Amino acid sequence: MAQRPLIARGMQRYWRFSRGLTMGAQGCVIDGERRVLLVRHGYRPGWHFPGGGVELGETAEQALARELAEEAGVIVEGRPKLFGVFANHRLFPGDHVALYVVTNWRQSQPPKPNREIAETGFFGRSALPPNTHPSTLARIDEILEGRQPAELW
Repeated sequence: MAQRPLIARGMQRYWRFSRGLTMGAQGCVIDGERRVLLVRHGYRPGWHFPGGGVELGETAEQALARELAEEAGVIVEGRPKLFGVFANHRLFPGDHVALYVVTNWRQSQPPKPNREIAETGFFGRSALPPNTHPSTLARIDEILEGRQPAELW
């Protein structure tokens, strides 16, 4: 496993001491062809669902909407469906991820690649990038196949 960048490790230590629990919100955005939206970050390997941390004063849905707009130019229309809340202790003790399924949305223009998001794309289940993160793969299977979600991310 590749080492996390020094800044990421430092921020995680800060969050660990300043918060008893951290929460992230991610979205499985599905288009009309049952393809899912994935992003490739500039600061960590692999393809993931778009999303990020829930900030102080935000709900998880508000964080999701903000992150989808920032990372992929996706505007959520209506309320997304909460798929599950997952413990992400392998990455960071006390971390949890709220994963939403987003089927009612629009995208005006995907943002240009930047330091945070190197690439975005919609992928069918049989055409996912080879370096899609294992947890992302597992959630895609659960969602598209109608399986019970796991407890751990």
